[in-house]
Amino acid sequence: MKQLKDILAGIGLLETRGDLSILVRSIQFDSRKVEAGDLFVAVKGSHVDGHQFIAKAIELGATAVVCEDVPENFPSGVVLAKIENTQPNFGKMAAAFFNNPSANLKVVGVTGTNGKTTIASLLYKTFSLLGYKVGLISTIKYYVGDEEFHATHTTPDALQIQELMAKMVDAGCEYCFMEVSSHAIDQDRISGIEFDGGIFTNLTHDHLDYHLTFAEYLKAKKKFFDQLPVTAFALTNADDKNGMVMLQNTKAVKQTYSLRSLANFHCKVLEKHFDGMLLSIGGQEVWTHFTGVFNASNLMAVMGATLLLGVERDEILRILSELRPVSGRFEIIRSPEGKYAVVDYAHTPDAIQNVLSGIAEIRTGNEQIITVVGAGGDRDKTKRPEMAQEAARQSDKVILTSDNPRSEEPEQILADMEAGIEAHQKHKVLSIVNRKEAIKTACMLAKPGDIILVAGKGHEDYQEIKGVKYHFDDKEVINEIFGNSQ
Repeated sequence: MKQLKDILAGIGLLETRGDLSILVRSIQFDSRKVEAGDLFVAVKGSHVDGHQFIAKAIELGATAVVCEDVPENFPSGVVLAKIENTQPNFGKMAAAFFNNPSANLKVVGVTGTNGKTTIASLLYKTFSLLGYKVGLISTIKYYVGDEEFHATHTTPDALQIQELMAKMVDAGCEYCFMEVSSHAIDQDRISGIEFDGGIFTNLTHDHLDYHLTFAEYLKAKKKFFDQLPVTAFALTNADDKNGMVMLQNTKAVKQTYSLRSLANFHCKVLEKHFDGMLLSIGGQEVWTHFTGVFNASNLMAVMGATLLLGVERDEILRILSELRPVSGRFEIIRSPEGKYAVVDYAHTPDAIQNVLSGIAEIRTGNEQIITVVGAGGDRDKTKRPEMAQEAARQSDKVILTSDNPRSEEPEQILADMEAGIEAHQKHKVLSIVNRKEAIKTACMLAKPGDIILVAGKGHEDYQEIKGVKYHFDDKEVINEIFGNSQ
């Protein structure tokens, strides 16, 4: 329970009706979740305008409403606060309701097209190994200390974020590492969070179904760094052409990491193998359990952030050698006869290119690379032909298949992908709609020593078809086909 005036502290009020000292039981922006004694905030979202549901919220028991436009015949028994813009202020209200939990945590956000999950998850693991109680908000799972919660979005809604952070504070967590998606930035879901640091990974072709242009996509990412306070750090990938753009207007302490140029945090890849890489970091050799140059970059982001948060250099170097890949990120499965499968979440052209380049770097002879890849339905269609083209360019054989078709026909998605295959590549490309059959075919085509990349779903354990989620786990399917015990 909290007084409405405390929830609205610091927010410009244009009009009020009733007693702002009223106690509210909870705060909601989804009218379906409203119960007696709640505050309903009418948010104008990208798809739905909450103002349409004010009457419904009141009918369900809302005793207070915050909105931009006051409905006609607004009931006199309900407290009203009119403000200029509910969307960016909703996170601030949610934060106030939960006593501003981020003020009692060191919060670091990770944004970019690829690498967010790996970096955020490895930071969570690093600080856990250092003996801290830590929170994680990621695509795979949400964690409050060791307690695990099912992840619904890369970055959940503002109310859920604040509730999770309040749980972290109550559990004694000192740090929170979170993925920050472009959707979340654009929709102000991270409003009300006091960040201590931000990390930029890279920017490549993705989410243009939402942002429409690459410039708008970049603008959303940059907004996160523009809003960082002077007390925070802004750590960017100097090897990405948009890396320094992120630092242009930030008030935060500017820091860089790189594999190719001078930077605050730099490393060199000395050796690449299937079971790991040998890195040179500041003249010290460190063996890691990661493969691929893109993972060396991810590890530099982890190291940089950890040092900026005050950890001793020797401690982080020791932990880098202990860390293991995140579920579904360049995860390797070996068959009894020596075939290899790599399961990876790669679902953008750049991610496909990175993973296949990583595989090519550790190929020792004439092993075939066989790629199984699909594209999600109801998402950015423009990347589909580029993904297929990239897979064909770096693979000996390619099998195009279903990912999560969602409401689309999988055959149409495959047709969109096939459009990217050039004439001289068509002989090595198959299209098999059924994902299990596609993976099975790839495993049958492979000989001992060959490498099968199964891309797109990574950690996911479902396929979404026509609004229904069916259990499907790439790793389970591969192990079953390989005859591995699980």
